[in-house]
Amino acid sequence: MPANKSGPAPKKKKGRRGRLVLITVVLVLVAGIGLGAFWGVGTVRASYPETTGSLKLPGLTNPVDVSRDANGIPQIYADTDEDLFRAQGFVQAQDRFWEMDVRRHMTAGRLSEMFGKSQVKTDSFLRTLGWHHVAQKEYDTKLSPSTKKYLQAYSDGVNAYLKDHEGAALSLEYAALDFENDYKPEKWTPVDSVAWLKAMAWDLRGNMQEEIDRSLMTSRFTPEQIAELYPQYPYKRNKPIVQAGAVDPASKQFRPKGGAAAHAQSGIGGAATGLQTQLSSLSKTMEEVPALLGPNGNGIGSNSWVVSGAHTTTGKPLLANDPHLAPQMPSLWYQMGLHCRTTGPKCNYDVAGFTFSGMPGVVIGHNQDISWGMTNLGADVSDLYLEKINADGYLYDGKQRAFTTRKETIKVAGGPSRDITVRATNNGPVVSDRDGELSKVGKDAPVGNAAPDRGDGYAVSLRWTALDPGNSMDAVFELGRAKDWNGFRKAAEHFEVPSQNLIYADTKGNIGYQAPGRIPVRAKGVDGTFPAPGWDRKFQWTGYIPQKALPYEYNPQRGFIVTANQAVVDEAKYPYLITKDWGYGSRSQRINDLIESKIKDGGKVSTDDMQTFQKDNSSEIARLLTPYLTKIDIKDKYVRDAQQLLEGWDFTQEPDSAAAAYFNAVWRNTLKLAFGNKMPKELRVEGQCLNVRPANETGPADDLQKLVRECGERAGDSAQPDGGDRWYEVVRTILDDPDNAWWKTESRPGQLGDKNRDELLAHAMQDARYELTSKLGKNIDTWSWGRLHQLFLNNQTLGTDGPGPLQGLFNRGPWNLGGGEAAVDATGWNAAGGYKVTWVPSMRMVVNLADLDKSRWINLTGASGHAYHAHYFDQTDKWAKGELLPWAFSESAVKKRAKDTLTLSP
Repeated sequence: MPANKSGPAPKKKKGRRGRLVLITVVLVLVAGIGLGAFWGVGTVRASYPETTGSLKLPGLTNPVDVSRDANGIPQIYADTDEDLFRAQGFVQAQDRFWEMDVRRHMTAGRLSEMFGKSQVKTDSFLRTLGWHHVAQKEYDTKLSPSTKKYLQAYSDGVNAYLKDHEGAALSLEYAALDFENDYKPEKWTPVDSVAWLKAMAWDLRGNMQEEIDRSLMTSRFTPEQIAELYPQYPYKRNKPIVQAGAVDPASKQFRPKGGAAAHAQSGIGGAATGLQTQLSSLSKTMEEVPALLGPNGNGIGSNSWVVSGAHTTTGKPLLANDPHLAPQMPSLWYQMGLHCRTTGPKCNYDVAGFTFSGMPGVVIGHNQDISWGMTNLGADVSDLYLEKINADGYLYDGKQRAFTTRKETIKVAGGPSRDITVRATNNGPVVSDRDGELSKVGKDAPVGNAAPDRGDGYAVSLRWTALDPGNSMDAVFELGRAKDWNGFRKAAEHFEVPSQNLIYADTKGNIGYQAPGRIPVRAKGVDGTFPAPGWDRKFQWTGYIPQKALPYEYNPQRGFIVTANQAVVDEAKYPYLITKDWGYGSRSQRINDLIESKIKDGGKVSTDDMQTFQKDNSSEIARLLTPYLTKIDIKDKYVRDAQQLLEGWDFTQEPDSAAAAYFNAVWRNTLKLAFGNKMPKELRVEGQCLNVRPANETGPADDLQKLVRECGERAGDSAQPDGGDRWYEVVRTILDDPDNAWWKTESRPGQLGDKNRDELLAHAMQDARYELTSKLGKNIDTWSWGRLHQLFLNNQTLGTDGPGPLQGLFNRGPWNLGGGEAAVDATGWNAAGGYKVTWVPSMRMVVNLADLDKSRWINLTGASGHAYHAHYFDQTDKWAKGELLPWAFSESAVKKRAKDTLTLSP
């Protein structure tokens, strides 16, 4: 997000340009000589927080102590709840205010105020969604009085820090931004904190992208072909989360047996057909929204599991969690402990774990009695609606209705403000207003029987649970003070958005799972898999799944629970539709298998075992596909040499594995040949070229480097699946059908098409050989998966789109990683764009309920958001190796590990 470089007055512009040249020179020197004296001592260190001694914090009732360990992780001790959260706001502002500031501008659609005109389109879309408006309504009408007090105390703590810090004293980014922009941070508000939950919900919003993609596929594929690309969930092979009960037995909705309700969506195919250009444009607009939590899609997810004391070496539960999110600098998470010196009516919290900078409380972690983790439930909580509109309004149930409208002014750094009008129907905001292509909705395409009269266009609106005010912020605080299963479930009732799998363990030995969330109920025959006619009341939501009917488990007989974005419950045993787009259970079943193997014949799971499970990098698709690859008769010597890497391979994806590098390249090319080239043009993406061998070349090649030429860097028009575990299922269903149509490819000039499975797989192995030659060299002995599969940690603003020298200040990497797509060690990569790591286990934790001081945790980067600070990325090397840090919790353990102590005084 580059800042706008134009100033309002010529003299000022010239002066700033001169200073920008000067600072660029300085930054080049900094990058070259390790900071140098000027920036190293001055500007860079100006924002480093004080962590020892004493500071004044107005509004406190009593002194607060902040102890930091050798990694700079703070543990706060206070006498009242308000003091605790006021200090949390102050401390997070010390370490992460730039990150907090960018987040609140993103959620409010105000990025243009910081970064100029380049962000106007993104801001317009975010203003249309209205996250900040909804957050304000939540604060005004929904949240409990105690939650409001805590939010205000947190804001007061942030603002106390802002009062005495500005520019370079806040963060190095402000020093850089000051050369291009007059921006100054404003005071923090409680609504700034609440709005962050909307960003979390956006990136975990369910199947909106799948809804668009299926619609785009209708231009080329039959319904049967689309169904083949979205297989049914394999319930018999990959176990759902809830295996014993489904919902509260007291609920009359409970149905332990019987078939699933008919969810086939009918009557709208014609309306969805012909929206290819418009929906493709919406998809691109959505992708431009800063994905601070990670790319949305089937591959994104998380792992969590809990094992009861009957199967552990400690005799009490062990609980593990590692959410999979986008890698960034600093990490999305901030480790912290919040402790009341004496718990009671005035001070309720003794909790530690992972927090979001900018939001009070602990999101994932444990208190003195219970521990909890989260993974994305994946519930379908959003629908796109096609709307019949004109200048005056929209049609619903045979009547014309007026839009609900509001005016929004987008202030732009270095330029004039922009005014937009946000329109909404009864289904939600009209998102098609924010894109020129979407404004043409329906003009060029037939719409079948759904609306034969609509020759002059549709609009597209969004119905999404996160756009209704809720109580999720209450749930964050309630989880922190819950003492048992009942308290945990009560808190879960308020965790409405985003819908998360909540896993549970307590010090008394109980384990459990609860599916929370506000999940819509659709009319019979409607399943949310395609955009729906907004004018027809038959396609409206009819309510929400009752809280008592949401799936849960408590102390299941098997003695463990695994959640990794698989199906929550077998749809044949549950009366409600949660989604038709689950993750397909590759990771979850691998975790189930690892636990079952360990506890077989009375074996016990240790904390070390839990940590080892988190680093499991076995590839399910390699286990499935490799036996077919090794049986193919390859004539080309160079390809045959690579093929032999797969013989005897154990399917693990270690960083130094040549076999893993080659297999993943074969998998990527297989997807491209079998599916990618056949996708509609609207689903094609710009990616690195895959067909690297010239079409007129046959037989062995003497100069492989010449053959592949510039392919390693060149981008081409190659449509390709992302390679997640949905594609595992797609390929699994056709693997034993060698003449299936998906295996056939068209002939090209100088190159024959593939007629069957083995020809296509041979073609993929050939292309993979030459692709890796371009990337890793001719000698296969030098290949390794880690050289392809690299992690880069980029600052999400100036480190991503700022000037080159500036990026070097804030970014770190690369790290050569093992793991892979849909592995338990989910260092994900998108086959549509290459092998670079696109999402990661953003943190890892293992909680020991027998002795909380023997728990372990790790963050992706470090506690600090200040470039060159000792704790900027001091955890990353350990994280990359799968190591965890000791996690002190009790006051005595915290004191023992303390390196710095700061006292905040009234």
